[in-house]
Amino acid sequence: MKKASKSSRARKVTRRIADDEMRPEYDFSKSVRNKYAKRYSEGTNLVLLEPDLAAAFPDSKSVTRALRAYLKSKSKRRTA
Repeated sequence: MKKASKSSRARKVTRRIADDEMRPEYDFSKSVRNKYAKRYSEGTNLVLLEPDLAAAFPDSKSVTRALRAYLKSKSKRRTA
């Protein structure tokens, strides 16, 4: 007869404790993993700034203002 190692016993105990702590109103048996991941990624445009630029533009509003000003000045140069 083979003895169970300490680590396998610990895993079994941990699983039992985790199962026992779950409240009955939290039933995830019919849940779907990453259900909205594709939709979320389609609507997200993430741009990483270099550290020196991140210091100059601390939030998304300041980046948006700077980009709008740049595009506005670029379009004026094109039409002139």
